[in-house]
Amino acid sequence: MIGIFDSGFGGLTIFKEIEKELPYYDYIYLGDNARAPYGNHSQEIIYEYTKQGLEYLFKQGCHLVILACHTASAEALSKIQKEYLPQYQQKNVLGVIRPLIEEASELTKNKIIAVMGTKSTVLSNAYPKELKEKNSSIKTKQKACPLLVPLIEENCEKRVETKMILKKYIKSLKSYNPDIVILGCTHYGFLGKQIEKYFGKNIKVLNSGIIVAKKLREYLRKHKDLVKESKNKKRIFLTTDNNIIFNKAATKFLGRKIKSKTINKLYEK
Repeated sequence: MIGIFDSGFGGLTIFKEIEKELPYYDYIYLGDNARAPYGNHSQEIIYEYTKQGLEYLFKQGCHLVILACHTASAEALSKIQKEYLPQYQQKNVLGVIRPLIEEASELTKNKIIAVMGTKSTVLSNAYPKELKEKNSSIKTKQKACPLLVPLIEENCEKRVETKMILKKYIKSLKSYNPDIVILGCTHYGFLGKQIEKYFGKNIKVLNSGIIVAKKLREYLRKHKDLVKESKNKKRIFLTTDNNIIFNKAATKFLGRKIKSKTINKLYEK
């Protein structure tokens, strides 16, 4: 079974493409909506929240978990893999940053890449650091967009205020003339069409879900014994907040009726 963990709804943009690319697996999606957004928390808090999510998913039988959250991937993944994961055999945790780094570095022509992200992801400098390691000539321009996640979580994507805020964030990045844009938060995928429109046709905005799904397929081909395909094709959706609100959002974004369950076990010591 494969787990998909996110701070809220944003990871659904990743799950949607993973399910499309790899339909014959069992999945559990866990959104920690009660404590979203993660992007405004300290690294220590993000690590603790992420670890709690992983422990729950491992207990549910997941052998592989995708951190469908850029903030958790930037602030917690490295420590998770070095300090937490060794106690578990035949289990692994993957993030969303590395696949996007690889794709962006291959596609950029003028070597200027823009990153829109949460405050925490931007402050971590995960993208500039890894892009520089991939290609020292790449210049990365980042913009923290702290207001977008709360607006998306409240289903306000089409509000005039959201459009105004989005335009303001993009204007400062666009002035650097990037040819590639990385959406450094899975929530931003819900604003994908608007973001593409404001950047214009000459600037490519990467689709995180499609890229992560493609890389996951490659990973599973190399690690066939980690997770097996299933005839049951289970789909379990969990949230730490109101499941009625989650159902509404998930049904909208996935295009089918979703029934989720509220859990609070993440907080147990």
